[in-house]
Amino acid sequence: MGIDIWLDRDRPTDNVSDELQGGEVAPGIFDATPEPVLWQVLRKQVIDCTQCGLHRGRQQTVFGTGDPEADLMVIGEAPGAEEDRQGEPFVGRAGKLLNAMLMAVGLQRSQVYIANILKCRPPNNRDPRPEEVAFCEAHLKKQIELIQPRLILCVGRIAAQNLLKVDTPIGQMRGQLYEYPDSSIPVVVTYHPAYLLRSPKEKRKVWQDLQLAMQVYQKP
Repeated sequence: MGIDIWLDRDRPTDNVSDELQGGEVAPGIFDATPEPVLWQVLRKQVIDCTQCGLHRGRQQTVFGTGDPEADLMVIGEAPGAEEDRQGEPFVGRAGKLLNAMLMAVGLQRSQVYIANILKCRPPNNRDPRPEEVAFCEAHLKKQIELIQPRLILCVGRIAAQNLLKVDTPIGQMRGQLYEYPDSSIPVVVTYHPAYLLRSPKEKRKVWQDLQLAMQVYQKP
């Protein structure tokens, strides 16, 4: 599919291609492990949410996937058409590229937790409106509180600006370390995988961002 795979030079490369053979996304932990009660409650709140008009056009909510005790949380922008259909964030080509990004730093998709700032797809994949982000913010905040990640990797301009409450262009945000508001959780910002599919020359910058993220992630 023309998707590059980053590899850490210090990491063995055996079976890397095999790891990408099992489909577009690896199964999340929720496929095999019952959710804790607090997660079940939060998931139902998201499913039942009708606070903004996005609920009228969705096929289903896109809650999140992965390890609820993960040290790394990946936060993206909003579900697209395929995410809306499958009910899982980061599927399709962008999801496969995100998997490769994680694999390049020695992580499987199932070892992290992946969520979006919005749980419903905006029509025609338009940018989220401020009020939509505000209504969904409580759900994402609760996910972060339950996980208590050691690091948040924020992918995409919309996710970064809304999560960090800034209007700085993403090109100026990347390469720096931030903190999730009202916490000490470090945040690293990088480009969205979908953007990389359109602008493959930017992959080198994302690799630099991933290296920064791993420096923080691997601190004792």
